[in-house]
Amino acid sequence: MVTAETAVVLPVLLLVLAGAVAAVTVVGAQMRCVDAAREAARAAARGEPVDVVHAIAARTAPSGAGAVIADAGDDVRVTVTARIAPLGPLPLRIRVHATAVAQREPGTVPP
Repeated sequence: MVTAETAVVLPVLLLVLAGAVAAVTVVGAQMRCVDAAREAARAAARGEPVDVVHAIAARTAPSGAGAVIADAGDDVRVTVTARIAPLGPLPLRIRVHATAVAQREPGTVPP
């Protein structure tokens, strides 16, 4: 009887485990996007060249992520976007993104 109950419950437990792993993967990727956007915004606010800002964002963000730098007057806005596969080889893709804004340092020119 215990074997039959285990056989019925085991697929449900595996689905719950896969969902938990996917959730942790998505949250981790989101946090990496937040960190990448913050670091890139700080670098852009210091007056670093655009290619350096993109390199900083790419180093911190999940693989395949893209960064968009926008000049907003005295502020610099950086948005980092990535599409991740939380369940590995399965064809499910989720888009995560983060935006950070930093005030431009005095005396720096827009990128």
